[in-house]
Amino acid sequence: MVNFELKRYGYGDDSTLGKLSLVESQSNDRLCYTLEDERREVKVLGETCIPTGTYEIKLRTEGGMHSRYATRFPDIHKGMLHFQNVPDFTWIYLHVGNTDKDTEGCPLLGTSSGVDRDNFFVQYSVKAYEKVYPVISEPISMGERVAIHVTEA
Repeated sequence: MVNFELKRYGYGDDSTLGKLSLVESQSNDRLCYTLEDERREVKVLGETCIPTGTYEIKLRTEGGMHSRYATRFPDIHKGMLHFQNVPDFTWIYLHVGNTDKDTEGCPLLGTSSGVDRDNFFVQYSVKAYEKVYPVISEPISMGERVAIHVTEA
């Protein structure tokens, strides 16, 4: 199994900042930053980050988002990076976006991060997606299982 870690460490009013790393790498270097909605004890639809835990990632080749990404990223896209069995959530993907307004619970990817008025954001999301997508999708395409461990710092 190929293991990744999404470690959350920054908490804003409406956002949660983290880093995504490949666990098996020698130095556990950050692949990119992540941005999610804020943590909540009780889920609010479209406004809450997913619970901590370990989630298998599979490629989802159905739906409008898959079609849009197949057009937007024709050289790399094989399916959406879809989190499996997230309690109380459906259709959770790693995808592009810069602020908590660009997500309804999914982790967004960025190569850099910042803060504006007590909320985090990520930048250069497309660049981060193009870097991270093959690292996750290729093992899946080759029949390996891939998991992301979502943790708190």
